[in-house]
Amino acid sequence: MRDSLPGAASLGKAVAVMDHLALAGPTSLAGLVSAVGLPRATAHRLASALVAHRLVDKADDGTYRLGARLVELGRLAGQHRPGLAQAATPALVRLRDATGESAQLFVAEGGRRVCIVSLESAHSLRTIVALGASLPMDLGSAGRVLSGEPPGDPAGWTESVEEREVGVASVSAPVSVGGALLAAVSVSGPVERTSRRPGERYGAIVVAAAEEVSTALA
Repeated sequence: MRDSLPGAASLGKAVAVMDHLALAGPTSLAGLVSAVGLPRATAHRLASALVAHRLVDKADDGTYRLGARLVELGRLAGQHRPGLAQAATPALVRLRDATGESAQLFVAEGGRRVCIVSLESAHSLRTIVALGASLPMDLGSAGRVLSGEPPGDPAGWTESVEEREVGVASVSAPVSVGGALLAAVSVSGPVERTSRRPGERYGAIVVAAAEEVSTALA
């Protein structure tokens, strides 16, 4: 789709729209008009162009939110930062040892999440995620993080219980550098140990591990 707005001005307005969506979340066309200060026709044309390029998604109720392509672009940008897995491994080792559960690092790829670091718990009954495993984005805490959903808790973590696999719970937190979402740090284990509220037990330490990885990459 070709945008009829002047190039530089159009780019600035597009960035303003995405900045607003990043801060405010799902927003109606009227909300974009008010927040960004554009005429309604211009806001609609610009939003439609962003949707066409998957930088913004339009929901069935007519609201707009940041699009999945931004996750993909963030991942690609992260690939130019050498050694994502290598930089993350020390923090994940500490996370596994502190929790006693398996720890993983996931990145978004092709609409799915791929495990690029997998450290198994020492328990005989443990979560096993194969290195390189490609898993759905809509099941599990790491998938929701990488999809750009707001954290399930104000402290910054997201939990899941038996979403992808019966008897397994997980807690994940985002790895971000310069505002770009690069990966998700996760800890997972059997519900009988992690409980049905794993975030209460592991949320803070998972967030700390994710922040440690973010710092290592900055």
